[in-house]
Amino acid sequence: MFVMVLVCVTASADVLAQTDAKKKQDQPKSRYEFRQVHDPYGSGKFYMDREIAPVMSYQGAGWLERPEREREEAVSKLMPSLAIKEGDHVADFGAGSGHHTVRLSPLVGAKGKVYAVDIQKEMIAILQKRLKREKISNVELVLNTEKNPKLPAGKIDMILMVDVYHELTYPYENTVELVKALKPGGRLVFVEFRLEDPKVQILTVHRMSIAQVMKEMKPFAELKHQKTLDHLPWQHVIIFEKVEAKEPRTK
Repeated sequence: MFVMVLVCVTASADVLAQTDAKKKQDQPKSRYEFRQVHDPYGSGKFYMDREIAPVMSYQGAGWLERPEREREEAVSKLMPSLAIKEGDHVADFGAGSGHHTVRLSPLVGAKGKVYAVDIQKEMIAILQKRLKREKISNVELVLNTEKNPKLPAGKIDMILMVDVYHELTYPYENTVELVKALKPGGRLVFVEFRLEDPKVQILTVHRMSIAQVMKEMKPFAELKHQKTLDHLPWQHVIIFEKVEAKEPRTK
């Protein structure tokens, strides 16, 4: 009797182990992984072999308005290259202190709108004071979450991300929502410090290569690479257009 019970218990344990193994096998592989060995300035979280950078704190807002920013990033050259039309609805995703928001505002005009999106309520407060001070009325402030930009679906002509995408804790989930927010023909614009250029004096985790951006946008059948501009001193401008998806998105 004892032998029979032992055999039954052992058999049950084997069945449970096989069931657990099957469950693990059936579960989708996580898009993200955590590594103990990583860049000391990084988060330790990786997406498509790229380490995600930590979000810059609102306490660094002054750096966004540094006097040398025009020399390093040539925002005055960036704006005309975006081909924004009066009446457009555009989003400054990761707006921070509003360095680009206030420059987008006159381009869309009174009939247009700028959605200034940031995940830190302190940044939103800084920008709110700036808009009031500069009497800018065509900007809507949006406090987003880690996975959702909180933008209206199908309403946006262009989403601008300046040195932002590489800090997104959930880049895939955000891109899903950003694509939803774009109108057909709308554009998703990445402005990222060039990883390929050793002369760019920015921490490695805060730079991206063209190849990496292309790799991370490949799962999105709705996004077609329109063009890449390299007319800025330190940054790529990589532009995608929303088109009709001809095949299912691969995860």
